[in-house]
Amino acid sequence: MFTGIIEETGQIEYVNSNSEKYQIGIKCEKVLEKTVVGDSIAVNGICLTVTKMWKNGFEADVMSETLKRTGLNGSKKGTCVNLERAMAADGRFGGHIVSGHIDGTGIIGSIREDKNAVWYEILADDEIIKYVVEKGSISIDGISLTVAYVDKKGFKVSTIPHTRISTNLKYRNVGDIVNLECDIIGKYVEKLLNFSNKNEQKKSKITENYLIENGF
Repeated sequence: MFTGIIEETGQIEYVNSNSEKYQIGIKCEKVLEKTVVGDSIAVNGICLTVTKMWKNGFEADVMSETLKRTGLNGSKKGTCVNLERAMAADGRFGGHIVSGHIDGTGIIGSIREDKNAVWYEILADDEIIKYVVEKGSISIDGISLTVAYVDKKGFKVSTIPHTRISTNLKYRNVGDIVNLECDIIGKYVEKLLNFSNKNEQKKSKITENYLIENGF
């Protein structure tokens, strides 16, 4: 579990890919502290398992499902990525619940300065937008942000200088693809409501005619 509070930005050192595997090496410092092989680190919001470590970096394997759902596919050396270690049990919960399981991707539609803030418009499809709530939380490339506006085609967030300086947002441009993870609470609520609807549908199959035909 993560919080969406980025600890540092790292750089992709290398990408090894072929028909059988996809491995990524990331140059970093802070997130290596007290980290061991097998630990989880969120890379642009994607929960990855550390499989190898060295003095100033780590390596992780990436599944094909992850490549399909995220913007990690096509990554290249030198790309800046947001990094966060899994939350410690005694840590502060500064952002919101972030699982590291990406729901899909969005595209930066516009970037607009507003005094000391910068607005980012994210365009996304219906499968993402249905979970986005104004004043709710969303993870963009692993960054916990508050939704300031939402409509049918996308949503907007307003960022403070600290967030931009501390994350890869400072390198992002219009047209860039970003990883999105919606607030997990909404997904659980939807699942429970669907179960409720299915149960109601099952009950409605028992009609008066059905009972008469079966001798009741």
